Amino acid sequence: MGTNVPPRREPPAQGPHAQMPLAFLDTWAHCWLMFHRLLTRTLRSFSARELFSHCSASLRGVVFTHNQDLELYFKNLSKQKQKEDMEKNGNNRKLRVCVATCNRADYSKLAPIMFGIKAEPQFFELDVVVLGSHLIDDYGNTYRMIEQDDFDIHTRLHTIVRGEDEAAMVESVGLALVKLPDVLNRLKPDIMIVHGDRFDALALATSAALMNIRILHIEGGEVSGTIDDSIRHAITKLAHYHVCCTRSAEQHLIAMCEDHDRILLAGCPSYDKLLSAKNKDYMSVIRMWLGSKEMVRVMRKKGIEHHPNFRAVKHVPFDQFIQLVAHAGCMIGNSSCGVREVGAFGTPVINLGTRQTGRETGENVLHVRDADTQDKILHALQLQFGKQYPCSKIYGDGNAVPRILKFLKSIDLKEPLQKKFCFPPVKDNISQDIDHILETQSALAVDLGGTNLRVAIVSMKGEIVKKYTQLNPKTYEDRLGLILKMCVEAASEAVNLNCRILGVGISTGGRVNPREGIVLHSTKLIQEWSSVDLRTPISDALHLPVWVDNDGNCAALAERKFGHGKGIENFVTLITGTGIGGGIIHQHELIHGSSFCAAELGHIVVSLDGPECLCGSQGCIEAYASGIALQREAKKLHDEDLLLVEGMSMKNEEVVSAAHLIQAAKLGNAKAESILRTAGTALGLGVVNILHTMNPSLVILSGVLASHYVNAVKDVIHRQALSSVKTVDVVVSNLADPALLGAASLVLDYTTRRIY
Repeated sequence: MGTNVPPRREPPAQGPHAQMPLAFLDTWAHCWLMFHRLLTRTLRSFSARELFSHCSASLRGVVFTHNQDLELYFKNLSKQKQKEDMEKNGNNRKLRVCVATCNRADYSKLAPIMFGIKAEPQFFELDVVVLGSHLIDDYGNTYRMIEQDDFDIHTRLHTIVRGEDEAAMVESVGLALVKLPDVLNRLKPDIMIVHGDRFDALALATSAALMNIRILHIEGGEVSGTIDDSIRHAITKLAHYHVCCTRSAEQHLIAMCEDHDRILLAGCPSYDKLLSAKNKDYMSVIRMWLGSKEMVRVMRKKGIEHHPNFRAVKHVPFDQFIQLVAHAGCMIGNSSCGVREVGAFGTPVINLGTRQTGRETGENVLHVRDADTQDKILHALQLQFGKQYPCSKIYGDGNAVPRILKFLKSIDLKEPLQKKFCFPPVKDNISQDIDHILETQSALAVDLGGTNLRVAIVSMKGEIVKKYTQLNPKTYEDRLGLILKMCVEAASEAVNLNCRILGVGISTGGRVNPREGIVLHSTKLIQEWSSVDLRTPISDALHLPVWVDNDGNCAALAERKFGHGKGIENFVTLITGTGIGGGIIHQHELIHGSSFCAAELGHIVVSLDGPECLCGSQGCIEAYASGIALQREAKKLHDEDLLLVEGMSMKNEEVVSAAHLIQAAKLGNAKAESILRTAGTALGLGVVNILHTMNPSLVILSGVLASHYVNAVKDVIHRQALSSVKTVDVVVSNLADPALLGAASLVLDYTTRRIY
């Protein structure tokens, strides 16, 4: 390191306070005056800990000449309000804290906490366990400095297996795991404080976690770029509480799913002492100590140890070590001390290699990461030696210990010991949960309409999860091909939507044999659709069971499962749309009839000389009240220029529809009103016939025209029906898509009932 000592700091004069400048002594006196006034005026209002926080700004410059001074400071601070604190604390028992230290490096971080705990005996009981390199002569038997600090060592555990390789570390961890259970059984601590990322600390945390002892981990969340990271993060997962030194470390712990409420951003405990240690007599320390095991070997090999500026030692006491690094011209190595503690003094640092990669550093650190092939270390030394950098407070502001003690006091031993991780929200994998299976059971529903072909994924609750719509092809081959294509697409999408498809239900117009899945013959709206086996090709393609039924029957099933018919023993559903259809539920079951022609309600004859129906007969309900019938009458009026009234307009190319007739009636067109009244009466007469035949307790009108007919139907029932059925309830369906829901009901009802 050369013979020159950086000239930037002059040796202080001798004497107990000689190293303090006059301005500092004035601040010191002012601080104690303020502290005395606060203590006397607010003794009944503040705790000792609160008084400390009020005075912290002024006390920041207090010099502690040795560890005993630090201990005395905490004792005096706590005695002032011990009685009030005890009353506030009530009869709660003391928190029994076990502090386990493995080496001199972690003791420098744990000692300030230990002094703080020892200074508040009304709150804490302290047990000290010493293990690891503390008890090895090669490392200076550093357990003696713990005794010199007046701590009672409860247990000494020899856990280091001699050796310089990785196997020795593994064996040392194993030896510690063998010895620790007996110690912890005897101590029975409420909480164990563990520091850092050493393999010894991993053994401590593992033992405590398996023995259901709460763990407080110091310095979790940091990153150093070596195996230490793995050990440190493993301890984090075992620990219940975390004290971190930097904001980045706190964010890392949160990202590791640790409970935010159990993380304390306190700063490094050693900084409580480091930030007040610069003004000590350092020249005598430098003269006394000028030293690692490997460095000693190299020095001896090169004969450097004979140089007057070098000295090989096993251990430098922490108080004296920090004076060395505080006043050194430069610190070289790969120790965490260089990137952490030395920043408190602004001493230049050259960090060698990648061991501390990832750690936050102040501007005083210069990295030489790769092998020294181009004299990089020498160049770095020329740049760094003798520089003066500002103090870095990345790792602490000098108030870590009070925060940690307050955190310890807040621990509720009644809380469950089991850790809870704050995982980010993810989709639960509950595919084997019976409730989930029941909720996700779904059906593929197909509605074969005169204009559109629709396929939907429908859940057990009647929710249409996804729907696909295409124009219905005119030919048999194209139509069947499109059905298969749309069903395959929907079944694939169901996997992504986490829907468990139980089968396929098909709703179609015409007469259907549901037992065989065959459309016997369809309506004129669906061409080339007679004697068509729908079940076989779709079942073969999808490997799913397939059900087929008439669209009117499907509408009734939809009402039974999802609509007004739920729980009703006997009811009738009428579909009022392009055609007129329906379904009958008798004693909770759907009526098909001997030739599958039951519930052709649209073809109930209500007039012998009525208009011609598409079925070939005359006077059917469908010939009066269907959408096709209303469209026919609207065209007649339009051809005679009797449809449009004030407030209506039509484009030349626009096709006249039932909607125009309804609009004209609403605007006061008497002809349109008469046509709708006749249609409603015809439908009402058909319903009366149904009431006299089936005697249902409920009539449900479904389809786009239902709301226009409901009042007319009620009027006809009131005038024409037998008194015994006049009280029947007539309602409009509240289902948005009864055809698809009915097709889904075919699947959901029969598969869950295991009736095929």
